[in-house]
Amino acid sequence: MSASQRPIRLPPLKVLRVRNPNGQRERPCMAIMSSVLACWASAGYSTAGCAQVEQALRNCMDGPQPSPPRSSEVNYHLGRFKDRLTAQAKKKK
Repeated sequence: MSASQRPIRLPPLKVLRVRNPNGQRERPCMAIMSSVLACWASAGYSTAGCAQVEQALRNCMDGPQPSPPRSSEVNYHLGRFKDRLTAQAKKKK
């Protein structure tokens, strides 16, 4: 870096927090449920034509639930180190 350019300084953060680090949860039965609703809408809510799709939905709902993903610990650690980070920023001023 040349002497004429000053480094870019970012403004301090008010809150140290990452928004939703885990992303969206998977919903495995949602597609099958929408198929059941579409089948009912097209068949006039008769169970005769939609029995196979209904059974697939029952199997999905009664099956074992996937284990929840491990939550991210980034917000926990940011909360722990917030005092140290803000103290360093105040010392530099």
